[in-house]
Amino acid sequence: MNFLREINHVPINTETIDRVKLEEKSGKNIYETICILEKISHKISNDIKVDLDKKLEEFNFMNKNNLEEIFENKEQIELSRFYENLPKSTSISIQYLLDEKIKT
Repeated sequence: MNFLREINHVPINTETIDRVKLEEKSGKNIYETICILEKISHKISNDIKVDLDKKLEEFNFMNKNNLEEIFENKEQIELSRFYENLPKSTSISIQYLLDEKIKT
């Protein structure tokens, strides 16, 4: 997914953002801005879920072929850690707005 390449500078921790700055970036009032960010956040969450499910299917397929071999798969652990450490979809959508990657 292309959004995974673009999230390097998205903060992991919660940060306070000036409401006026968000309104200026969107050109809308705060309510409309939040509605826009909510829709984008849901889309990002869904994309992340689809991407993760697709990657996990590969591990399920491998395990079905080798039922006798049950062991810790380092690749699966690394994948899980990667997705656990991703910023929240709301943070990503806010950063998209601040970077002017959202057309309102």
